[in-house]
Amino acid sequence: MKNIQKVLLSFVLVITGAFLTLFLYTRYFDQPETIRIEEKHPMQYVSLSPDDEGKLPDLTYAAENSIHAVVHIMTQSVRGSWYGGNPLLEFFGYRYRQEPQIAQGFGSGVILSEDGYIVTNNHVIENAQKIMVGLNDKREFEARLIGTDPTTDVALLKIDTENLPYLTYGNSDDLKLGEWVLAVGNPFYLNSTVTAGIVSARARNLGINQDQLSIESFIQTDAAVNPGNSGGALVNQRGELVGINTAIASRTGSYAGYSFAVPVTIVKKVVEDLKEFGEVQRALLGVTIDNVTPKLAEENNLDKIEGVYVVDIYENSAAKDAGMKPGDIIISVAGVKVNSSAELQEKISQFRPGDNVMVGIKRKNAEKQFKVTLRNKHGDTQIVRDNITVLGAEFEKISTSDKERLDLSYGIKINKLNSGTLKNAGLEENFIVTNVNKKPVYEVNDFKREIENARGGILIEGVYPNGETAYYIFGIN
Repeated sequence: MKNIQKVLLSFVLVITGAFLTLFLYTRYFDQPETIRIEEKHPMQYVSLSPDDEGKLPDLTYAAENSIHAVVHIMTQSVRGSWYGGNPLLEFFGYRYRQEPQIAQGFGSGVILSEDGYIVTNNHVIENAQKIMVGLNDKREFEARLIGTDPTTDVALLKIDTENLPYLTYGNSDDLKLGEWVLAVGNPFYLNSTVTAGIVSARARNLGINQDQLSIESFIQTDAAVNPGNSGGALVNQRGELVGINTAIASRTGSYAGYSFAVPVTIVKKVVEDLKEFGEVQRALLGVTIDNVTPKLAEENNLDKIEGVYVVDIYENSAAKDAGMKPGDIIISVAGVKVNSSAELQEKISQFRPGDNVMVGIKRKNAEKQFKVTLRNKHGDTQIVRDNITVLGAEFEKISTSDKERLDLSYGIKINKLNSGTLKNAGLEENFIVTNVNKKPVYEVNDFKREIENARGGILIEGVYPNGETAYYIFGIN
């Protein structure tokens, strides 16, 4: 019995000691620190920097810099004219008249200089007898047509005023896919509209221009563009002009996701040519081309799918004289890689006949460089002036001395008169044409446009070098 008591006493002492030890340890010694782990950075996509999350580019400067330099263009053209009906009734002086109809159009344009040069699309002003330009400050001016280039769908206008806001050229070659751009224009008569998007593709060929020598190398964006935006500005984030909005991909006629702009590399060259020569000086390689496809690469044992395939070369062409051959693969122009027909045409379009340009090719998978002297459509390197002859007459600008002596501010002089309508009407060489159908004539293009758009009779007014004024009236077929 005593042994059992000793055992129980020992057990109680052990338990008591254990509790006492635990109490003293927790009371007088440091307790373990509880560490709380928190997720300070939520999960993110690896391509998105934490500092940039949720931020978009600031496009306010680009919008403010461009909106005042984009104009509203309104056009008028007349359709319908007099025409004969019953010959018996005509004998007695009766004539059936079709009432003329006034067709109105609208679009956008971009001011390129403070003295009033404006670029737009050719299809915006095509066949227009009257072109009005509305500025962002509500002023309106009648514009005159300097020249057009249907192959690129670009036209140049001029209004007579000064100190205008204008856009400077950017470099469309520097645009990157995914880069933000703004489309500025006047869709649906809504002046000064700005929409934003990104560059979706470059050197896009849509096949919408049916001209034989057409150049299509559009910048594709997803900035909203609608009817009325044609001819408006595509600008980068610095507010520089990088394209002229021209077309949309749509089955309804309204914006459906993608829009297309003529790159400024093409626009700049066309504008310079129209200002200097009145028409575009188109440089040609003289080749028939095709894109390189996997099938074509396999058939021709090409080591790489790249460049533009030369199908054929014209006689008396720049390419032939340089030594290029059918089957060559054009891979660069002036040191810039080209990988499609559109890219090749865009690069060549930046030069004039007579310019020397290095063209890189691959022949039997070996690279070569050719120095090519580009030519015009006639096969030579001369400046083309196809528009100086109208109705049998060749024209030139009037001299400064003639302007001062005859007190003229505009007009064109007949420097050569061949057989034709004007000679038959009684006009003589050195006659200065100042007006056609009461419209002032500044350049040959003005004269040509008024003749082409006339319905019925033509009234030509002007003056001879001796100061004698004269006018002529005649009909055209």
